[in-house]
Amino acid sequence: MLARTRSIALTGLTAHLVTVEVDISSQGLPKLVWTGLPDAAVRESERRVRTAISNSNEDWPNRVITVGLSPASVRKAGSGFDLAIAVALLAAHNRLDPERVRDLVVLGELRLDGQVCTVPGVLPAVIGAVQAGFDRVAVPAANAREAALVPGVRVIGARSLAGLCAELRGEGVEVIDDCDAEAAPADPSEPLDLVDVVGQHAARYALEVAAAGGHHMFLTGPPGVGKTMLAERLPGLLPELEPAAAMEVTSIHSLLGRLPSGQPLVRRPPFCSPHHSATTAALIGGGSGIPAPGLISLAHRGVLFLDEATEFDRRTLDALRQPLESGQVTLVRSAGLATYPARFQLIMAANPCPCARAGRSIEASACQCTAPQIRAYKARVSGPLLDRIDVRAGLAPISRAILAAGASGEPTAAVRSRVLEARDRARFRMRETPWLTNAEVPGPSLRRRWPVPPDSLGPLAVEIERGGSSTRGIDKAMKLAWTVADLGGRDVPSADDVEMARALRFETAPTRLARSA
Repeated sequence: MLARTRSIALTGLTAHLVTVEVDISSQGLPKLVWTGLPDAAVRESERRVRTAISNSNEDWPNRVITVGLSPASVRKAGSGFDLAIAVALLAAHNRLDPERVRDLVVLGELRLDGQVCTVPGVLPAVIGAVQAGFDRVAVPAANAREAALVPGVRVIGARSLAGLCAELRGEGVEVIDDCDAEAAPADPSEPLDLVDVVGQHAARYALEVAAAGGHHMFLTGPPGVGKTMLAERLPGLLPELEPAAAMEVTSIHSLLGRLPSGQPLVRRPPFCSPHHSATTAALIGGGSGIPAPGLISLAHRGVLFLDEATEFDRRTLDALRQPLESGQVTLVRSAGLATYPARFQLIMAANPCPCARAGRSIEASACQCTAPQIRAYKARVSGPLLDRIDVRAGLAPISRAILAAGASGEPTAAVRSRVLEARDRARFRMRETPWLTNAEVPGPSLRRRWPVPPDSLGPLAVEIERGGSSTRGIDKAMKLAWTVADLGGRDVPSADDVEMARALRFETAPTRLARSA
């Protein structure tokens, strides 16, 4: 007898509907035959499924069993097909009604005792199932709230094979719908507060501009001046993710199995801070088989912070150049191709020289590095990558008077309110475009649709005439001018806004930024 059910194979975030067919025949010696390009993990499911069925008080047919996974051209990988194979087999064995499982999409790994284990990638898989026209899915109970995030789907949360069989026979089950997903508790963790940062008013303002416009940022200064503290507080300035962006970010976290328990929807911008020993594959994505997403995709719609940027491998850093421009990364391996979103906000931090003493005012701790050593140290971050960084801010050591006074700046809540207002102004201006922040606007579109008034371009005229900056650099300065204007509540950038943008883009001296701020 032949029976079938459905499952999903993922290639990156792309879902492929898979028809799981099982045929049981009495002709020949008992065995199990596979067709449809299964990998080793899928082939191993024979033992898991056989034992799970036996331990669920069901019968394993002692006949010729043929399992077909179609389309055969799509590679099937992982243990997420276990539950679908077991359901189709029991339907072919007349233990389940074949009509009730024909249009059911089933995901889940089986333990030997028949319990259903969680699997990664449930959210993109369920999204793919709904797009393919299916509205009933059976997933592990631990993934049920995640699956219920998708509108218009009826979710069966299966804790065991026996429980799922009971539901399919009409004996009751735990069904989780969209309302349960909305009732999930919010993330209890609180973002770090800017009030903890002492002094550094110029760098704080640069961070505010970066948050308001979605600009990339490079912080330089000796150790202990607050570079890491500022970067870690950037996510607290950003708005919560909109529903579409939250689903996209959650899909990536789901694929990597990194969704926190009890919090299926990622609402806050993610923050990733890899160690400087991270490889290119870890940062960009890769691996054997279908390439997996890297940290730049995990930081999608959030912040990627590279502390000690000059200690990263230069080729690894240069691999960021294309994703910084396109907002996505395409990985090609022998097993297939996968494209992942990667629209993150990059924050880099570095010391001013190899000994990290440059900028210290005490003679005993003054920098001893030679000019060639400093040039070689800074050259670890290539010019083309630096050209893609919008804001550059230098930090100096805090004076004894400021430290003794314990003077701190505004708290995150106050700065965040200005950031949100600036973003609202930008969104209203770009309401008929696909862009959300000033940093996303392509240079040609910026010059054509929102040119900076000619009488305000004076501060940039020197850079343009001197030819010391690329066209991209001038475009980024004009984007910064729009962001500064948005923060100031102005409809168009003024000459002062352009001067501030020039200082943020082309100068790293904190004193100049402090005077402008």
